[in-house]
Amino acid sequence: MTSEIETRRFETPDEALDMKERGGIDIVRTANGSTGMYATFEPGWTWERDEKPLLGSPDTCPIHHTGYCIAGTLVVRMVETGQATTIRQGDFFEIPPGHDAHVDGDVRVEMVLFEAPSVTGP
Repeated sequence: MTSEIETRRFETPDEALDMKERGGIDIVRTANGSTGMYATFEPGWTWERDEKPLLGSPDTCPIHHTGYCIAGTLVVRMVETGQATTIRQGDFFEIPPGHDAHVDGDVRVEMVLFEAPSVTGP
């Protein structure tokens, strides 16, 4: 860990997932391993159709998400239980792996997602 302050901008991401006309995710990483993601999902976006192929087509989303919804409405469903949760503008959320999702309505979803650096044992 460093004692320097580091800033990153989503306008110059380290990586980007391009979902063409349905949205995308811009990813930035800090030197200590923290990750930030700015996600946009257009009306009609579904995890199954638009993101799953970019991740190698797993059965469900394998990623744990922690984030904040800036705009729009996203419905997230835990596939094993069928439990659906609606995430709206202003919600801070945590989503475990094993889900899928879709945009609900005609407003673009915008989210900022966070991932702490990996912690290794002593």
